Amino acid sequence: MLDRICAGEASGILAWHPDRLARNSIDGGKIIYLLDTGKILDLKFPTFWFDSTPQGKFMLNIAFGQSKYYIDNLSENIKRGHRQKLRKGIWPGFAPLGYLNNHRTKEIDLDKEKSPFIRKAFELYATGEYTLKAIKQFLADSGILSYRKRPLSVSCVQRFLKNHFYYGVFKFNNEVYQGTHEPIISKKLFDSVQQVMNNRGKKKRKRKHEFAFSGLMRCGNCGCLITAEKQKGHNYYRCTKKKQKCEEKYLREENLVEQMRNFIQKVSLPDKWTENMLAELDKEKEQAEKDSENLVQNLQNQKAEVEQKIRDFEQMGNNWLEPMRKMIFEAKQAKILLSQGDNQQILTFLKNVGSNFILKDKKFNFAPKIGWRALAEGEPATEFTNWR
Repeated sequence: MLDRICAGEASGILAWHPDRLARNSIDGGKIIYLLDTGKILDLKFPTFWFDSTPQGKFMLNIAFGQSKYYIDNLSENIKRGHRQKLRKGIWPGFAPLGYLNNHRTKEIDLDKEKSPFIRKAFELYATGEYTLKAIKQFLADSGILSYRKRPLSVSCVQRFLKNHFYYGVFKFNNEVYQGTHEPIISKKLFDSVQQVMNNRGKKKRKRKHEFAFSGLMRCGNCGCLITAEKQKGHNYYRCTKKKQKCEEKYLREENLVEQMRNFIQKVSLPDKWTENMLAELDKEKEQAEKDSENLVQNLQNQKAEVEQKIRDFEQMGNNWLEPMRKMIFEAKQAKILLSQGDNQQILTFLKNVGSNFILKDKKFNFAPKIGWRALAEGEPATEFTNWR
């Protein structure tokens, strides 16, 4: 605006108040200078009287100084508030994805809806089997959007995977602070993600053929690793027979994948089951919290022996609820996995839910972990029943 006045396009200014024109010494001084040189002939304000006289210019200069003082004082108050929050271990800015700003307590709270998916994104990337683009797609499929209600970009995914905030610390003005917010992941998982990210882009030895399940299984007869080879356009898995002569036969990849898909089908939870089971878990958690609160209140009236019981109770609490919630989310993802037909994702899923992979008599078998074993041995998922 001042440049246009200097160019002769106007000779006066209409404004609500002088503080709308200048909040720093440079702009205020320039307006006074233009008044002195006649570039500006008059200023009009509905809330401030001004006359282009020495007295008027003096009062205008005071008004500019007051607005400068207001800005400086506001800036110092904001910095003071930041310092107070930092001393308490509270992030002074906008909460990262997976957290919420609590406007009542001025603290950072866990977003219970989004945080499980953020944790899962870290876990998937740490396996080394998922790219940033694949994590972006996982979050989009899970309904995780940005604060502007848009799908996350790849760069946004990379930023939050590198954010220390998620394991309990944060950086502000290049200084590290221990946060009081609840971590979503462990430091160990965060370090694993950074290692995978640092290794991305390094050249790998190019193989003649890629086999999705090579190195996954051991032979059920002799214990040797199961390897793979390509014959007549098909992938076959066989025992390496490095220890002794072995009678285990070749198995085509299509047959192996079909057996794996059968297992995944058994542990895949329908949406209705997932909703009802999560609702039941929320009820259990609410009741457990009430029971915990009542018990703690009773124990607080006792001395040292009872205080130890309080600590033991708080530690034992509801540790089973979150692992159960995690398993339910993963079981829900199994349905999506079946529809995609991606062998790499099948491999990652099986490694997460089981161990001791065996191929014997052309049959693929392994030991599912607790919980997954119950799903695999039960009837195929069709409708929600009393699951407890």
